[in-house]
Amino acid sequence: MTEEIVSSDRRLLELRNRIDEIDGDIGRLISERAKCALEVAEVKKASGEDVLYYRPEREAQVLRRAMERNEGPLTDEEMARLFREIMSACLALEEPVKIAYLGPEGTFTQQAALKHFGHSAQCRPLAAIDEVFREVEAGAVSYGVVPVENSTEGVINHTLDNFMNSNLKICGEVELRIHHHLMISDITRPDAITRIYSHAQSLAQCRKWLDSHYPNVERVAVASNAEAAKRVKGEWNAAAIAGDMAAELYGLKVLAEKIEDRPDNSTRFLIIGTQVVPASGDDKTSLMVSMRNEPGALHDLLEPFRRHNIDLTRVETRPSQSGNWTYVFFIDFKGHRDKPEISEALKEVGACASDMKVLGSYPRGVL
Repeated sequence: MTEEIVSSDRRLLELRNRIDEIDGDIGRLISERAKCALEVAEVKKASGEDVLYYRPEREAQVLRRAMERNEGPLTDEEMARLFREIMSACLALEEPVKIAYLGPEGTFTQQAALKHFGHSAQCRPLAAIDEVFREVEAGAVSYGVVPVENSTEGVINHTLDNFMNSNLKICGEVELRIHHHLMISDITRPDAITRIYSHAQSLAQCRKWLDSHYPNVERVAVASNAEAAKRVKGEWNAAAIAGDMAAELYGLKVLAEKIEDRPDNSTRFLIIGTQVVPASGDDKTSLMVSMRNEPGALHDLLEPFRRHNIDLTRVETRPSQSGNWTYVFFIDFKGHRDKPEISEALKEVGACASDMKVLGSYPRGVL
């Protein structure tokens, strides 16, 4: 055995021993953190007040600090994911969080729920967005996760419409980078594919790729990407467009990866609940406003935001349910409603609006 091989083996042994020491330290620190979480739960219970175990603003602050302290080589996103799972496991010791999401299993909405709450949360798939709203309103679950907009296909109107008749608040948001894959089952003949299943939005997000690679294949829109993956299991001449979770859940083989037309394709999801979220230091606010049908109404609505230097990030219009040719504006802007300049702007908007509802102030999501 050469001297170089002996030296290499010795160095590997040293590194593995060091990794074992670090793993021991990590394990002890995680256990210590879990014990602190249990003590926090006891302090909250002793207060005699309504206990809120999950605090969106607190968790957002912890994740931001974890990313700020990150020295690499792991990415900030990966570091945040690791801390999210630790917090999820610790929170489950206090009180497991019950979540409803737009299902079925294997959808991007489930992926968003797990990204935000971690794998220790108790997640329940539901068939429709309005069912998610109803479960949260009834108190059957603590929070719901619903999609609200995609970077290429725009807003999900059904989510916005549900806020018109709901008292639920937005407690958080999740931004998820969306990657679509073409997948087949073990009985599929790749050279004989005659139809491709997927959700309508996913088909639209992969339109150019499909035109180039499968121009003559039938495209069939179904209720969800998970439903598409499920159908392919029994068809020898079909493929599906879905994400990693669906491929894993249904045991499918990925034939082509990341076939979305835009590499920056992402979807934004909302966390809906009943609590008012305090400021976290980096927040957004969502607002629903009905205006009188008169000249200059839109100017009157937007002017207070300009005057108080508030950064609007989204303005959407939906038909009002109260009458023909009247509209409701959904507005997102940076900042928490408790900030003085935002509080003043909301007073001015409320004075000129026929109706105004603050849907919530919540920590800003990051990819």
